[in-house]
Amino acid sequence: MHIMEGFLPIEHAVGWTLASAPFVAYGIHAVNKRIKENPEQRMLLGVAAAFTFVLSALKIPSVTGSCSHPTGTGLGSILFGPTAMAPIGLVVLLFQALLLAHGGITTLGANVFSMAIVGPFAAFALFRLAQKLKLSFAVSVFIAASMADLLTYVTTSVQLAWAFPDPVSGFAGSFVKFATIFAITQIPLAISEGLLTVVIMNAIKRFNAPELQTMNLVGRSEVQA
Repeated sequence: MHIMEGFLPIEHAVGWTLASAPFVAYGIHAVNKRIKENPEQRMLLGVAAAFTFVLSALKIPSVTGSCSHPTGTGLGSILFGPTAMAPIGLVVLLFQALLLAHGGITTLGANVFSMAIVGPFAAFALFRLAQKLKLSFAVSVFIAASMADLLTYVTTSVQLAWAFPDPVSGFAGSFVKFATIFAITQIPLAISEGLLTVVIMNAIKRFNAPELQTMNLVGRSEVQA
């Protein structure tokens, strides 16, 4: 993730930017509407944004032209839904590109698509599925956050393989190479991120239980517990 500046061919950079733009535009609308209707949720939104910024700034060198790191998008996806994370992720990635030389401007669309679109939608869908399966709140959060992290890197592997197919085995061979190298660092990071997200969500559950109940994230019995 965080593909470096200038690493993608221009047509890929433009394509991923165009693919991300509708999600960001709708996300801005959704966030503004939600905060207008529920102004008490501003602080939780700030916590989600800060969590994403801090975790995704902790990078480890990985595949040439990229790096491994936690994403932090699972928390916000669970709290506010996946659409909210597209504009939040855009702001986070833009600041990191400008202030930390982490990622780039030309690759911003690709990085937004993997970290702030695919990851959050995966987290939201898996959290809701886990709830329907009657899994515990902690297990549901762990699955959502850890898999959002992993699927972000699967998407990045797809992006890099598409841009740089193997001369012999093509896209498939290149994807396997990128995904395998990422897995060395990303699987432990995904597990760690899942556990940390559970800790943070349990703290939010303890101190902001009424808000979580209003957001239909926990039931009355869980709030009382």
